[in-house]
Amino acid sequence: MSNVAAPQRFRLLATHLARRSLDIAEAAPGEAAYTDGRVIFVSADGSVDDHRREVCLQAMLLAAGSLSPELVRALRGRRTLARRYLAVEGRRVLGSDPTPLTISPAESLSVARGRTAIADPPAWFGVIRPARLLRTPQASGAAATAEDLRDLPDDADESDETSEESKLLKLFHNPVLNSTMLSDFLRKVFGGSRSESDDEAGAEVPVHTVRRARSAAPQARPVSSPIAFTDAGRPGATVGIAGALHPEWDVFAGRYRPDWCRVIDYPMTVPADASAGTVPDDPVLRQRLARVGLAHRVMRRRADGDELDTDALIDFVAETRSGNSPPEHVYTERRKIARELGVLILLDASGSANDADTEGRAVHEHQRRAAATLAATLEDLGDRVAVYAFRSHGRHAVHLPAIKTFDQRFGITSRARVNQLQPSGYTRLGAAVRGAGDILKRDAGTPSRLLVVLSDGFPYDDGYEGRYAEADAHRALAELRADGIACLCLSIGAVTATGTLDRVFGAAGYASAPALSDVSPRMDELFLSSLRELAAPRSSGQPG
Repeated sequence: MSNVAAPQRFRLLATHLARRSLDIAEAAPGEAAYTDGRVIFVSADGSVDDHRREVCLQAMLLAAGSLSPELVRALRGRRTLARRYLAVEGRRVLGSDPTPLTISPAESLSVARGRTAIADPPAWFGVIRPARLLRTPQASGAAATAEDLRDLPDDADESDETSEESKLLKLFHNPVLNSTMLSDFLRKVFGGSRSESDDEAGAEVPVHTVRRARSAAPQARPVSSPIAFTDAGRPGATVGIAGALHPEWDVFAGRYRPDWCRVIDYPMTVPADASAGTVPDDPVLRQRLARVGLAHRVMRRRADGDELDTDALIDFVAETRSGNSPPEHVYTERRKIARELGVLILLDASGSANDADTEGRAVHEHQRRAAATLAATLEDLGDRVAVYAFRSHGRHAVHLPAIKTFDQRFGITSRARVNQLQPSGYTRLGAAVRGAGDILKRDAGTPSRLLVVLSDGFPYDDGYEGRYAEADAHRALAELRADGIACLCLSIGAVTATGTLDRVFGAAGYASAPALSDVSPRMDELFLSSLRELAAPRSSGQPG
């Protein structure tokens, strides 16, 4: 793969993180990574890992609104401020600091303007180039205004407020002047010195002209175009995006299609409104789930119990023969006191969740509330919980954004992201279930593992519908159960027919209800039934 083509492998990643169409290109030799809002320029001499990190940061800055025009205008011509702002805001959007200094781009700018000591950003953070951002229409979601563009040279963002250059010489930065005679004369008269910055103005008074051209120069770069999620484009496979390949069950051919779907899980980093982090409490659900996932623990040297504790009995006899009178704590007792359950909640975030229930409320709203309440309740009870959404854009782009991983707390940010999640895309349910199963096997870290799918039970995608889609989703759930992972499917607020739910979810336990509160009184039965079925004997070695 050539050096020119190599950065393009991250185009889909950048587009997804920034939530807009972006292109990837190499910056000029010696230049740090930056973005103009349409293209992310990676360092020419960076490694693949460097490029990936540069792309992730620049895309996340765009998605978080960190490079909006009102903020970028404040950085124009102030290199030191831009560097301090990038150091604070970059670490904020990445979530790399356990105790972040700020919670918003505006607060990051305020801290950067102050006197707080700020560690320099790593080299792969790149730079912010305000002139490039303001010259690019819709660079940050809004077109640049006339004020933004007026008297703004291409290299305005390369100047520094601490530079000692003579500002008078800036007035003579004119295309008519093609020699250094006038600048040398003025320097002698006014005592100005050459600037030590990279900016050429005031040093050599170079010639710069800009004019419209009828044809593009060889080095011109095309405007990025939206990615079409189709089999022909094969995003993810062609650009080398990360992800795992999974098979898909072809019910008509009676066999698997190997390595047919690409499933990509990634951290969800969109800005979250803390005011949207409220999660409804369900006391009935808490009471029912309190008895699920408990493991027996053997309590030794007890005064009463079910069996003799051999070690304690030997010690008791030895102490008695020595003339002592030890307490008769020689029994073992088994108690259910430790939780050993890992649960991954897989939330349908596809466009089909936009359908409304009989009262006009979107199914997605029911599912979001159910996912948030389930996650908060299970975490409070001591279980290990993860929350992932899923949607797809063809078989090469099945996305599983992680709202909460097993190692994270379900705090205010994660709760807000659940409540603010908006549905889009399609529902390649079988691939999403297989991807979630891999995450459970890898990260749950508990003896008992349960996948809870919140979906309307209507799988649909390009080339994935009807009996084919229903059979693949059914097969995927059966595969997980054969691997020792319990599955429970909940259709909350949807009006999907019972026959369809049985064809899709029949390989696992499932329930349908208008709202979570309607199924809460029997949630313990649903959990326990799903977990107990793992131990049930099977008639054949094939997933059913």
